[in-house]
Amino acid sequence: MALLPKNISFSRQILPVLAVIGLAFAVYMIFGGLPDRSTAEPEQQPPKPTGALASSPRVAGVGLVEPASEVIDIGAALSGLVTDVRVQPGDRVEKGQPLFLVDARDARARLAEANAAIAEARASITEARTARATAMQQLALYREIDDPAAVSRSEVIRAEGEANAASSRLTVAQARLASAQAASGRARTEIERLVVRAPIAGEILAVNIRPGEFVATQGGGNAEAFIQMGETNPLHVRVDIDENEAVRVKLGEPAIVSPRGAAEMQVKASFVRAEPLVVPKRQLTNSAAERVDVRVLQVIYALPETDVFKVGQQVDAFIPAKSATSEGE
Repeated sequence: MALLPKNISFSRQILPVLAVIGLAFAVYMIFGGLPDRSTAEPEQQPPKPTGALASSPRVAGVGLVEPASEVIDIGAALSGLVTDVRVQPGDRVEKGQPLFLVDARDARARLAEANAAIAEARASITEARTARATAMQQLALYREIDDPAAVSRSEVIRAEGEANAASSRLTVAQARLASAQAASGRARTEIERLVVRAPIAGEILAVNIRPGEFVATQGGGNAEAFIQMGETNPLHVRVDIDENEAVRVKLGEPAIVSPRGAAEMQVKASFVRAEPLVVPKRQLTNSAAERVDVRVLQVIYALPETDVFKVGQQVDAFIPAKSATSEGE
């Protein structure tokens, strides 16, 4: 190379140095890019049974915490503008307590019209009764006269017509009164339906409306509930059991339940019931090995009184299973 001094050879001195540098860089890249294969304790311990269930047959399942009454989605009977929301999440309410109010001005105006019609109909009834009584008295006087020449036949016919007309006006007024009373009752019912009340005593779980929002009657199951509530004392857990394991479950026995991600916090839940209908699996854990195209038996357990569990929380459950001998029998 013309650029190098005469006493330095590129092929004998520079090239070997570059080769060594390239080899070292290649070795660094190879070993530096290897994955870390060192072992460490997992951040979250996997769930495992304790006590008698640790060494006995058992069935594992994933559960979801829910109120004892299940979650109740509160809707509106009539559409309208929300004027007042009287509850917040976490509030305890009694059965029949108002939850939120829908604008009732139109219904109140119709109630006032119906009440005015009731007053008018009652006045018409009083007038018709007075006119009928007067006409009947006049007709009775005519009929009591012995001398036919004293009263003309036309006077008698006129008195009879007035009596019949007064009776007809009385019938019409009574019908108008009944119609106005029905309209008043309908308006009162509508005003009452515009006050949405708690169907049971329980806890408010979610409030999805605010004053000033328009609520419409829910025509389908996909609409968001305006308010969600339920009886949270006690809490229940709905455990999904794979249909392949459902026959092994020993119904009536308590289960060991722990919150997802806290396997060391275990409580004993008492058996409540098993749902009679096996349904498609809807509760997913996002595990790579999870089966999703499967049907599950849902078993309900009551949780003890504790502040560990919240509605909607996923839990891991272990349920006693039938032994091989009992299955064979």
